[in-house]
Amino acid sequence: MKAVRLEAVGSITLREVAEPVPGPDDLLVRIEACGVCGTDRHLFHGEFPCRPPVTPGHEFSGIVEAMGHSVSGFSLGDRVTGDPNIACGRCRHCHAGRVNLCSNLNAIGIHRDGGFADYVVLPQKQAFILPADLKPTHGAFCEPLGCCLHGVDLAEIKPGSSVAILGGGVIGLLTVQLARLAGATTIILSTRQASRRALAEELGATATVDASAADVIDAISGPAGLVPGGVDVVLECAGVQETVEQSLRLARAGGTVVIVGVVPQGMKAAFEPFDLLFRELKVLGSFLNPYTHRRAAELIASGAIEIDRLISRQVPLEEAAAVIANPPAAGEVKVVVVPDRG
Repeated sequence: MKAVRLEAVGSITLREVAEPVPGPDDLLVRIEACGVCGTDRHLFHGEFPCRPPVTPGHEFSGIVEAMGHSVSGFSLGDRVTGDPNIACGRCRHCHAGRVNLCSNLNAIGIHRDGGFADYVVLPQKQAFILPADLKPTHGAFCEPLGCCLHGVDLAEIKPGSSVAILGGGVIGLLTVQLARLAGATTIILSTRQASRRALAEELGATATVDASAADVIDAISGPAGLVPGGVDVVLECAGVQETVEQSLRLARAGGTVVIVGVVPQGMKAAFEPFDLLFRELKVLGSFLNPYTHRRAAELIASGAIEIDRLISRQVPLEEAAAVIANPPAAGEVKVVVVPDRG
């Protein structure tokens, strides 16, 4: 079969490899769609820990084509999505229910072969059945939506809340929709790209800020800003130094800041501890998707989350390596890899 292989930092290519064999508790899934995530680019640049050589791809959906003898609850031909983050169930974090912090986390597409391939092996405990008539590309959004759900859960957005979302990529635009569903009445998205601002307003943002043309702090929380004094909740969804630093200044006194965007390993951000103390800010990191993948799948299946307008383009497996190795195109939200069966 064909698979995209991250051979080492800065080296990624398409190769012919042996088709994987499912173990007793595994499903063999024929990949229908796999999303390109910013984390895949971090892996390529050595900015996120992984275990090369490996096939990346952790946002996938597909069809069950074979299964191990101990599998139950699944049938050949089922359309499934996979939660890539496999917790050990034995460490102190797992015993405390913090499976995303598992000391022995083994992630598909990071530590073991993932979805940028014709087939992937998926443990049955990580698999969730999708409706047979759901678009395969929609199934590939379950993992990123699950991560956004965890961030919104941590933020504890309440009806009537004011929310600022920094970053107009797929995580930011999914989070806009979740903030709307959570009942926030003021939802502000900040991004440089006009097309993303327009899309955010179509998806539920009540206002947007052009980060290239305005001082984001003044525009949102300044005396003449959209929410003078700051918002109840800030969700940082870009994963860059500038927005991380902005997030801490946009929250009101007693507000909450959640870092959802995946930042490059080693990146530093400056903040004033006295400011956090004096304004009693709650600052949280949001890592992965603990116990949210099923909810994400159900939300997507329900049609409550707009997906199609987030897909910038679909590419065959042969183009995946080039997409990962290069920065996203201007205005691009999500590239989905769809293996060509012809």
